[in-house]
Amino acid sequence: MQEHQELIEWTSVEEVILNRRSTRAFKNEPIPDFMIRRILEAGRYAPSAGNSQPWKFAVVKSAEIIEAMEKDAVKVARLFMWLLDYNRPSFFRRVVLKPYTKLIIRLQKNQLHPVPFGLLSEIAKGNAPVFHGAPTLILLYEDVRGVSCPATDIGICGQNMVLAAHSMGAATCWIGLVKLLMYLPKWRKFFGVTYPYTLNDLIAVGWPKVKSDGIVPKEVQLVDWYEGGMNSRPRVERQGE
Repeated sequence: MQEHQELIEWTSVEEVILNRRSTRAFKNEPIPDFMIRRILEAGRYAPSAGNSQPWKFAVVKSAEIIEAMEKDAVKVARLFMWLLDYNRPSFFRRVVLKPYTKLIIRLQKNQLHPVPFGLLSEIAKGNAPVFHGAPTLILLYEDVRGVSCPATDIGICGQNMVLAAHSMGAATCWIGLVKLLMYLPKWRKFFGVTYPYTLNDLIAVGWPKVKSDGIVPKEVQLVDWYEGGMNSRPRVERQGE
């Protein structure tokens, strides 16, 4: 019987996972193309349900295009907040808009969770960027024909990419607000977003302007271990510190 010794030190893969943090401040200098290709390859080799690989990639390195994306995304954010922000001083907004907005929030509880809703508000006010000035954006197109849950496969694919980028010294930030551009036919046409593809996510990548990596506290999880028979209660183990 093979003996297994408990690992004391983190493996190199674990260190990448534990230390990688999202970066929202990038240097102007882009990472070289060979690194981008390596990052794409890490995504291409991601597992997917039924090996359906429900993804397609595009790389945006043009400063002109990224600037245009930023401006239009901010415009859409401002429009949304004009429609949804019932806290502005207005009788119409307090009486008519407030119940409408709360209904929309209930129907879109993930997209309009207080965290993204608050970020949308800050973007509309000009206090937060959308694409963080990254010199390179990797678009992750999702093929809706994929097996089971294509969005899960896109998440796995993107995770491969950000970890590969971190292992090479690059910084990344997963950005779902590219969805703002999908409300504009101009950008759907520009990026060729037609059935069976949707574009809900992209990864900003570049050299970090500030140090953001490092292990940070995470929520402790209580994990059930089912080790006995059908009539046995699971053992609860605390995962984390």
